[in-house]
Amino acid sequence: MDYSDVLPLCENAMIDARERVDSLSKPLGSLGRLEEYAVQLAGIRGHMGGSLTKRCVLVFAADNGIYEESITPVPQEVTPMQTINIANGVAGVNALAAHAGADVFVYNVGVAQPLKRKNIIDALVMHGTNDMAKEPAMTRAQCEKAMKAGYDAVAAHAEYDVIGLGEMGICNTSTTAAVASVLLQKPVGILAGKGAGITDEHYERKIAAIERAIEINSPDPHDVRDVISKVGGLDIAAMTGAYLACAHYKIPVVIDGFISACAALCAQRLVPMSASYMFASHQSEEQGYLPIIKALGLSPALMLNMRLGEGSGCPLMFTILEASLRVLEDMGTFEEGSIDPSGFVDLRK
Repeated sequence: MDYSDVLPLCENAMIDARERVDSLSKPLGSLGRLEEYAVQLAGIRGHMGGSLTKRCVLVFAADNGIYEESITPVPQEVTPMQTINIANGVAGVNALAAHAGADVFVYNVGVAQPLKRKNIIDALVMHGTNDMAKEPAMTRAQCEKAMKAGYDAVAAHAEYDVIGLGEMGICNTSTTAAVASVLLQKPVGILAGKGAGITDEHYERKIAAIERAIEINSPDPHDVRDVISKVGGLDIAAMTGAYLACAHYKIPVVIDGFISACAALCAQRLVPMSASYMFASHQSEEQGYLPIIKALGLSPALMLNMRLGEGSGCPLMFTILEASLRVLEDMGTFEEGSIDPSGFVDLRK
């Protein structure tokens, strides 16, 4: 599948938005990144202002074969349990999404256990990846299938004004660290944290298993599909496809945390223009997050010490993006008021 049909942002809409922002009754640049978000949104959507009324989070669930390396005390059964909780609307992402007026849709792309429920969308590629410390996590064809599942998920919800991407899967911080290590050419120890509260002993096994996976599979850092298929996860592949679909459909897309950011990096490496459509929500507590987000050229809006995953940071960012549009549309300009702006200093300098 060709994912290269991504257009640059609309320059005329961005110029209009910047002129409007600079004419508002405030010192130049005083609303900081809210101003930048409003301009970027105009470029993505092709028009200035408006609203992000229809909002949703797409959550991709999958298990990871590296679990077999005894790198975590958390049972793999947590993946289907929490996937069901998200689908039933009782997880962290659901509470935050409800607060932001956003819908949540759950996709099963690779849960190890059979999971057939009406409120979970079946996009199954395989029942969990292989143990990448022993063999490739999946075939290239399976990686492509998972990417297409993510792309199709966005296509099915293309009527939404803004989309956030999240995941659920035990050991996906390991696959994320592996993919990021290869793409960024950085040591595993810099990118792999302790994930869901593992012990020092488990952490040592985790680092060793990831390093072994990279060594035996020799993924090509210049071939994103090769990297994901050999040392990645089905959730990473699906979100990669979803980011590319958002860029194709000109939908603003919000990055959650560590795993979501890694998939964004994969999308950006495949189609560099796709990063123009992305917004980073919060700075994940996972130690590998910052190297990834810096490589994307993005900066998170929030610092809340979060590391839940599930797409939980996305609804928070929805409200910030909406606020940027409300500033653009609801504030008055100096011409509409009676203030002389000549004495204000440009705070952007």
